[in-house]
Amino acid sequence: MLRDLIALTKPRVVSLLLLTAVAPMFITDRGLPTLALIGWVVLAGFLMAGGANAINMWFDRDIDLVMTRTRVRPVPAGRIPPGAALVFGIGLGLTSFLVFWRFVNLLAAALAAMGLLFYVFVYTMWLKRATPQNIVIGGAAGAFPPLVGWAAMTNSLDLGALYLFAIIFYWTPPHFWALALIKEKEYARAGIPMMPVVKGAHETKVQMLVYTLLLLPLTVLPTLSGHQGILYAIAALLLGAPLLWYCIRLLREPGPTALPWRMYRYSLLYLALLFLAMGIDRYVPFGHLVTRPQVIILGK
Repeated sequence: MLRDLIALTKPRVVSLLLLTAVAPMFITDRGLPTLALIGWVVLAGFLMAGGANAINMWFDRDIDLVMTRTRVRPVPAGRIPPGAALVFGIGLGLTSFLVFWRFVNLLAAALAAMGLLFYVFVYTMWLKRATPQNIVIGGAAGAFPPLVGWAAMTNSLDLGALYLFAIIFYWTPPHFWALALIKEKEYARAGIPMMPVVKGAHETKVQMLVYTLLLLPLTVLPTLSGHQGILYAIAALLLGAPLLWYCIRLLREPGPTALPWRMYRYSLLYLALLFLAMGIDRYVPFGHLVTRPQVIILGK
């Protein structure tokens, strides 16, 4: 039972979300975060993301039963009753909000809750089954963790936080469509209008290249704006080059190959290393602009 409850939270997916929430805590102008604050953000972030995933599994139990990679999940496999999964997910979300509010701040709590609501209502219940643009718009839910981490440190949002949101937003389509290329037949059988199902593999690969070409210059903006240094910009370009190479190779290969799977795995590594580079660069004693613009989007 405990193993199945943990599986409802999709811990492997949550681990990357937590990294993108914690890394921004090291790159604000408020110094180093305390271990206690990191711990509360990790705990509450896991509960919120896990709650969203549990609710997702409750709602998607019909299509999860059709797809090979998801039919063994606790709800479609019958090990967890659907109602129990829903209550579990809502409980995790409410607990997370209270932990954020009590031990971090209200802005971080509100942003985390917005991420859950966007993922559940906008992506899972609406866009996923309605349009091939589901992951483009709905993928914004996965871009909330950097905002949460930034707000946890500063109790505000500025341009630096929005750059991180935009990076994950534009990273999501090429990342997820690589998986969709692999699972195209399963999505078609489940009636999910993923891009390869509706537009075909070639158009999907074109779109992946377009989003990657938008993503790569965007990753350099934090350096140009003074939020990051030269070391980060170099890392962003070096990490982005293989991602672009994968997209170009995919576009040139007409038939199904193992390349989409390799790109999918690299895209996960890419995002993790990119955010790690942000945290490391912030404490390198060279390569930074003397001043950076202070544009507060939301705060006290």
